[in-house]
Amino acid sequence: MSRRAILIISLVVAVLALGGLVLHQKSRAPKFLTAPLPGTVYMEDMTWVELREAIRTGYTTVIVPTGGTEQNGPHGVLGKHNFIVRQAAGEIAAKLGKTVVAPVIKYVPEGDIDSREGHMAFPGTLSVPEEVFAAVLEATARSLKAHGFKLIAFIGDSSGNQAAQRHVADKLTQDWLADGVRVVHVERYYDAEQNGGMAYLLRQGESRESIGRHMGIRDTSELMAVYPEGVRRDRLEQAVGSYHEPTGVDGDPTRATAARGRKLLDLKVAAAVEDIAKVRKDMQ
Repeated sequence: MSRRAILIISLVVAVLALGGLVLHQKSRAPKFLTAPLPGTVYMEDMTWVELREAIRTGYTTVIVPTGGTEQNGPHGVLGKHNFIVRQAAGEIAAKLGKTVVAPVIKYVPEGDIDSREGHMAFPGTLSVPEEVFAAVLEATARSLKAHGFKLIAFIGDSSGNQAAQRHVADKLTQDWLADGVRVVHVERYYDAEQNGGMAYLLRQGESRESIGRHMGIRDTSELMAVYPEGVRRDRLEQAVGSYHEPTGVDGDPTRATAARGRKLLDLKVAAAVEDIAKVRKDMQ
């Protein structure tokens, strides 16, 4: 055999050996790129490797919680909705199983900025236009779909979040019918008339006026249950008034308790679990 032939054969063998080594390396991910299932349902507390493993093993439902940064009377912290919805979303995910929770979206419509209407009349409120909020929801859902999630559930803890969530969910579900991906707006979570929260408080002897619509019994009780440090109890008496004059509160927060808040949260969580589970069953 000529020296040239021997050289060619040697080069071929070397290339094949190198190719085999590369394939072997690709088939065995380095140890630091593997991970057990995460010990949390919250995406922001996971590494990307842990989340990848979760998705690979069937965690294909994801909750997108939306809260808000708004005035909550003289007694409630500005991040009330964010504390409540993060806790509730975690409980919902745990009860559903095979579900993770995306980070809370904290920038939502809170009123016109220029005219300072709605919550914008009070310092600390941060507002975005409806179309901006909808765009953030859609981009978030598209990101989650790209990573392999099949059911994306919007859960909003504020009334101003509901319309955009419903619109984006309906739109993306239609767009992704062929892909087998669903996006849902979980309406009963926040609707106290539908989830039983209003009926519960009325049975407790409260009136619709004392319950109120903003930072009265419901909101204050729920915040007491999940983040008691967020309620300035020494200012509860100051908070009795109305949304427009001058406290930013509608309802009577002096009648709020952590026990009531826990019950109200349980009703919200149960309604959401039932609705998401039904959608998930329909997708099977």
